[in-house]
Amino acid sequence: MIRKIVIAVLCCSALTSYAQNSTISPYSFFGIGDLRSDATIENQQMGGIGMYTDSIHLSLQNPAAYGKLKLTTYTFGGSHREYRIKTFEEEQRTAVTNMEYIGLAFPIGKKMGVGLGIKPRSSVGYALEAESTDENGDLVTNIFTGEGGINQTFLSLGVQILPNLHIGATIKYNFGLLESQRLQSVAGVQLGTIDVRESDITGFDFNYGLTYTPQIGEKYTLYTSARVNTQGNLESTNSQRIGSFDVITGGEVEVVEVDLEALGLKNTELKIPTATSFGLGFGQEKKWFIGAEYTLQDYSSFENLLIDAENLQYTEASTMALGLHFIPDYASFTSYLKRVNYRAGLRYDKTGLVLNGKEIENFGITFGLGLPLGGAFSNMNIGFELGRRGTTAAGLIEESYLKVGIGLSLNDRWFQKRKIN
Repeated sequence: MIRKIVIAVLCCSALTSYAQNSTISPYSFFGIGDLRSDATIENQQMGGIGMYTDSIHLSLQNPAAYGKLKLTTYTFGGSHREYRIKTFEEEQRTAVTNMEYIGLAFPIGKKMGVGLGIKPRSSVGYALEAESTDENGDLVTNIFTGEGGINQTFLSLGVQILPNLHIGATIKYNFGLLESQRLQSVAGVQLGTIDVRESDITGFDFNYGLTYTPQIGEKYTLYTSARVNTQGNLESTNSQRIGSFDVITGGEVEVVEVDLEALGLKNTELKIPTATSFGLGFGQEKKWFIGAEYTLQDYSSFENLLIDAENLQYTEASTMALGLHFIPDYASFTSYLKRVNYRAGLRYDKTGLVLNGKEIENFGITFGLGLPLGGAFSNMNIGFELGRRGTTAAGLIEESYLKVGIGLSLNDRWFQKRKIN
């Protein structure tokens, strides 16, 4: 039955899609859903690279950055994404708005910092309708819907161990509920079939980071970084209900719980593979920066036993990202525009998802502004991404999107001893 569902979703002749939860992507049907960015809005503006760190921004990607913090930082990010989703024959437009992250970080002494917060890790949200005819020539309609997602809470620690050398670690707790439903009806038949599946997800994973930023001459800095996000062993507690429903009223008829315990599917494990990243960059502090980052993650052994299909494969995933920023005059008193941080980047993702023999890829162009607020350190970041994922070849779906992200990074001083009482 699952094989038929996947084939119908990806080879449908009629497509209807609308916003649910934090994504509307049909590709969120697979794996653990549509994976969300680990980068803050300011890093998303630079292609999503996680190697660039400083003393006033919180980093969601590289925990070594917390060892550089000089000020307490509150951060929040949200985004709005406009989609154009099309098959070879049809096209639909839709949009979704969601939260990106909430975080707090603060220095402890001069060489250590701590960060904590919450962010989405993945999102499921799709509504697809596929029509076909059976062997008797009757119209068969399949409606597929899904919702839910996985969230992460995190706690990070970063330390300076030598001048220009910082290391850090993050512990992340994953939790969430993934739900999917399939309704099938035949023209002229009062009762259709229903299949509802739910997975309650929990589990930990860890992220380790290192940055080394030696000075080159009197003005310039070499930026190097390495990150390893260890394999996430997520536990999934599953349930499934199947039966019939009344096509006219929508009411369920004779729906029963499937004994997943007997099938060995009541409790399963989702092993999210280790991701390794390396970055290299060059720049002048508080002036300009350019860098590139490569991330590798091997999904070839990944499996979700509740979603198993002949036309679905997982393979090695990778990301290549390039990012840069430029500040005309960080300390200008006469021109606000000279204190703005101008950012841009590119990214190319091989997602590790192969459908109908086609590897699903994503390409994005990013750019944005870091706008100073009030004092010298707090800022609002407004970013944009133009991208495309998937293809209409082999009966698949192509997504074109425009993403607008807004993030606030607000700074304060904690734990300062008063000099005047």
